[in-house]
Amino acid sequence: MQADTLSKHYPLFQSASPETVDWLASVATHHEYPADRAVVMEDAWGNAVYFIEAGWVKVRRHSEDSSMTLAVLGKGDFFGEMAILDESPRSTDVVAITAVKLMSISAQRFIQTLFKDPQLHHRLLQIMVQRLRQTNLRFQLRQQPPAVKLANTLSAIQEAYGEPVDDSVELFNIPRKDLADLAGITPDEAEKIMAKLVEKGWIVEDQARGVLQLKNIRQLAHLAQRL
Repeated sequence: MQADTLSKHYPLFQSASPETVDWLASVATHHEYPADRAVVMEDAWGNAVYFIEAGWVKVRRHSEDSSMTLAVLGKGDFFGEMAILDESPRSTDVVAITAVKLMSISAQRFIQTLFKDPQLHHRLLQIMVQRLRQTNLRFQLRQQPPAVKLANTLSAIQEAYGEPVDDSVELFNIPRKDLADLAGITPDEAEKIMAKLVEKGWIVEDQARGVLQLKNIRQLAHLAQRL
């Protein structure tokens, strides 16, 4: 990937110096993984930061015989930074939901770059704070009705990854179990609420393309109590 494309593609690099972006582009390694393949494993030591060029991954945590999805990340996002910043084993694993293309930068090179470019360092802190705020919001919503939780989750995903198309906004149709985990509700509740939103015409599911078309963003925001 060319340096100028790197800056446009990844919000993290938009405030970095051109020299930083050029160097990172020159040392990056590219990978491809099929759907359902683990990209990084829980308890493994962090040796790189990964950037999503195409496709979708989920971040999950295991508990006894089950697992919970903590985040779903798409094109332009990144993961793996926490394990290299605190030099500890990863606390989660990352699995490809779809076929994905990734770019990785080794831990040593990424840390060196943070020391050399304060703008990149500051931008990384901003994004990590944004993620923390999103986690705090999910915690604050834990006593809200399931529909409010799910609407908040869809609104957040739409704000991060939504693509305007004609009279709607399209986003990846996240598997129901993962969507339920993100919203903090049961898969049954997620299925019933999504069916109701489809019935109302607020959402259209395009199964062939694997996308959701959000037809009524404003009503969804009202349901999420964001307006």
